[in-house]
Amino acid sequence: MDNKSSEETAPFLSESQSPQLPSPIPREDHEPLEPLTFETSSTDPTNKAIKYRLYTSHLLSTFNSRVFEFAAVLFLAHFFPDTLLPVSVYALVRAGAAICFAPTVGNFIDRGERLRVVRLSIVGQRCAVIVSCLLFWAMFAVGSDHAFRNGLLLTVLCVLACVEKLCTIMNLIAVERDWVVVIAGNSGCGLEMLNSQMRRIDLFCKLMGPLFISIVDGQSTMVAIRVTLGMSLLSVTVEYYAIAKIYQDIPALRKPPAEAQNDNERYQSTSPANRLRRIYSTLTTYIQHPVFLPSLSLSLLYFTVLSFSGQMVTYLLTLPFTSTQIGLMRTLSVVSEMSATWLAPIAMNRIGPIRAGLWSINWQMLTCGAAAALFCTLPHPTISAAALATGVILSRVGLWSFDISVQIIVQEGVEPSERGSFSSMEASAQNFFELCSWASTVVFAKSEQFQWPALM
Repeated sequence: MDNKSSEETAPFLSESQSPQLPSPIPREDHEPLEPLTFETSSTDPTNKAIKYRLYTSHLLSTFNSRVFEFAAVLFLAHFFPDTLLPVSVYALVRAGAAICFAPTVGNFIDRGERLRVVRLSIVGQRCAVIVSCLLFWAMFAVGSDHAFRNGLLLTVLCVLACVEKLCTIMNLIAVERDWVVVIAGNSGCGLEMLNSQMRRIDLFCKLMGPLFISIVDGQSTMVAIRVTLGMSLLSVTVEYYAIAKIYQDIPALRKPPAEAQNDNERYQSTSPANRLRRIYSTLTTYIQHPVFLPSLSLSLLYFTVLSFSGQMVTYLLTLPFTSTQIGLMRTLSVVSEMSATWLAPIAMNRIGPIRAGLWSINWQMLTCGAAAALFCTLPHPTISAAALATGVILSRVGLWSFDISVQIIVQEGVEPSERGSFSSMEASAQNFFELCSWASTVVFAKSEQFQWPALM
């Protein structure tokens, strides 16, 4: 989860406290979502084409997002080599935009026409990346000797990063929390199978995107900028076409939920008071929803430094670990995560998503708890860090199994007209807890203090 970059031991529910899911939504002419089948394959060529187009669009969107997210940090680090401030400001502004504006994005998804929403997210992502790459190109071509110009360019880059982040959230929520459910109910493609395959794509992009652009950047930063720019220019047409074909092949995608149709008039006003009321209403709906607790538990997993992302990697580099060794640890972590995309569907088919989620989060708690205990008690720093890394690798199976289980619970438990707003509030919560994890290493900034963020 990086950004499922997390594995903090979140509070979990006992089976007796498991949330009661709402009764199935009655089938109506406008939203023929039933049945949500759980078969693992379909031999219909049309269904295969739908799945391949969905996977292609998701792969291109996620890979480009991962590449740019990592590349932007590399480019800023090269351009401002003597300070971490520009990179930190860039990351904080990007995450802050997700926290503040994700509810608005969710309401737009719920009230907007499905194809228009996803197309806007694709075009918005690509345009923000293209303009950002052009600015990076100009910055490196001109040089860094003008402080005011550099500050102005950084400000524009931060704004573009906010646009790219919000469009990424829009695409993720619209496709994974809405389109996938409708496709599963109308094409014979199993929901669990679709979710697992989408997660495999996420993990592949999480590993290969940063690795790919870091190798290119190691040869030449200017070449890396051009490659990032070229990938965005080439992929937008394919994504646009794939989504349009899915929309044409699934008639149910063209029929918005009746609740959204009836509420559209109420959401027409854009006055500040109405916007505040809308955000308050979205937050209240999220908190009072029967699947709020599983969603909150998933969001709490973002409040951790126990992942192979910036904080833990920086700590490991202060010890006698090389970049190659850390890269190997990260690869093993991704392999562990990938295994969850096969294990979680098996567990859910046998014991259901709620019990599977409970088992997964308990496994994560045991592995992370044991790793943290060894880290704090073993006397030799290198051995204790190795024990911590081993526990983190093992915990990723539970983390991603829990994520897939919660996704099934949310997809089946949230009404079609509220999927966007509910998921956007969840995204805001996740970004908030991720910011809290960064704040913990600001407070405990020295490497010898890393045990305190690790215990949080």
